[in-house]
Amino acid sequence: MKKIAVVEGDGIGHEVIPVARKVLEALHPEFEYFMVEVGYGKWEQTGCPCADQEIADLKTADAVLFGAVTTPPMKDYQSVVLRIRKALDLYANLRPVRGNGFDIMIVRENTEGLYSGIEEFSSDRATTLRVVTRAGSERIVRSAIRLVKERKGHLTIGHKANVLKSDVLFRDVCRSEAKEAGIEFNDRFIDALALDLLQHPAAYDVVVTTNIFGDILSDVASYLVGGLGLAPSANIGDRYALFEPVHGSAPDIAGRNIANPIAALRSAAMLLSYLGDHEGASRVEVSLDRVLTLGIRTRDLGGCAGTREFGDAVLREICRE
Repeated sequence: MKKIAVVEGDGIGHEVIPVARKVLEALHPEFEYFMVEVGYGKWEQTGCPCADQEIADLKTADAVLFGAVTTPPMKDYQSVVLRIRKALDLYANLRPVRGNGFDIMIVRENTEGLYSGIEEFSSDRATTLRVVTRAGSERIVRSAIRLVKERKGHLTIGHKANVLKSDVLFRDVCRSEAKEAGIEFNDRFIDALALDLLQHPAAYDVVVTTNIFGDILSDVASYLVGGLGLAPSANIGDRYALFEPVHGSAPDIAGRNIANPIAALRSAAMLLSYLGDHEGASRVEVSLDRVLTLGIRTRDLGGCAGTREFGDAVLREICRE
């Protein structure tokens, strides 16, 4: 029996994750689902947003369904997301962007770069150390290469080696691994890549890049499919996996039943694929397409359906099959 840790987090996580959980429960009632509480709300109550016990609980799961957490701009507040990624060594962040005529997989290094968490802060100076290692670069590009081979496609390496010496190492490692693997590849400066990906999305297959560049590039690319409310992601390591919508906790719309749950539902589909249930993942995607075809949409997509109502419509389609 599979164990699924469910983390709602903060803000709209409390609304979109229950929708995704209901779909998972409909497809796999035999799974064991258990809640883990982390985030800003927990910090307000306990003074700790994510304790050692929560990390230990997450490690007992076969997969984690994760919502969104608020990270306030306070120097003494530890990012929950960064802590979980490091503790579970979730080094590969996979962010698919699929639409009419294009199917892009952005592979983002998830544990190094500017999100390494090595920082100093004073009243007149703040420093963040950007860390790029050979080992980290090798394992992320190897993950990307495996996807290229599965998809029978090509690899684009995104970097800023003309300015950043750390990206020279990343670019050179990626080039070397791609040559050794015998795959088709090219590399582009990340700013030019961001523009060209929007203009010519069909020209791209798998894109690998560093942590902050991958974060920004995937957010930009979500424009192609209707925004962050539709963008899912997977965080994969050698032992653990976590699946979450790309969007944040959106406190400005939290509690109003207007958040779009599609990204959470697609993240749940990625979770099913990771566990080997490709048919179940397909049922989620097909049901989403049917609901949208019926004209049932949340407000961000020009409709009037609420978060729960949209989720119920998807659930009805899944149960019809």
